[in-house]
Amino acid sequence: MRRVCLLALLAYAQLTAQDQKLAPYYPTPETIVEKMLQLGGLKAGEKMFDLGSGDGRIVIMAAQKFHADATGVELAADLCKQSLDKIRKLGLEKTAHIVNGDLLKQNYSSADLVTVYLLPDSIDAKVQPLLDKQLKKGARVVAHDFEFKNWTPEKVENVADDGEGRSHTLFLYRK
Repeated sequence: MRRVCLLALLAYAQLTAQDQKLAPYYPTPETIVEKMLQLGGLKAGEKMFDLGSGDGRIVIMAAQKFHADATGVELAADLCKQSLDKIRKLGLEKTAHIVNGDLLKQNYSSADLVTVYLLPDSIDAKVQPLLDKQLKKGARVVAHDFEFKNWTPEKVENVADDGEGRSHTLFLYRK
C-alpha cells in the first residue's frame, strides 16, 4: 500500500467517533491538483465541484488556471474561511465558490467535472450512489488514490513522485 494511503488511513483512525467525516483533511500537492484537472479535461467555463475541498486549492486552481466555474464543498468551517479568504485575496469571487456544508446534501447535476479525495468506505457507500443519481451523461469524475469500486475507470494515471517523494494514483471516470 502506498505511503500516502497509509498516512490518510492513520489520520482517519485518529479521529474520535463523533468527529469522523468522509475523510480527514490531507492536502493534495499542487502538482497532483494540476494533474487531476488535466486528466479530467477541465475546460474554460465548465462547472466543476471538489468534494471535501479542504483549503480550496483545487477550486482555486480550476478557476485561476483553467478558467472554470469551480465550487468546493467543505464541512469544516475553518477550512471554508481559509478558502474564502484566499479566493477574495486572489479576486476569484466570480468563478471560485465554497459551500460550507455536507457534501452528501448538495446537487451536482450541473457538474461537468467532480474531483474526489475521500476514503474508500465513503466513496463506495455514500458518494458513488449520490453521483450515480445526479451526474449528467458525459460528466467526468477524477478520484485521487482511492477508486470507485463499482465503476470502471476510463483512464488510470500513476504518478511515481509528486515532487515531495510520494506516489499517487488518479482515476478518471465518465458517466
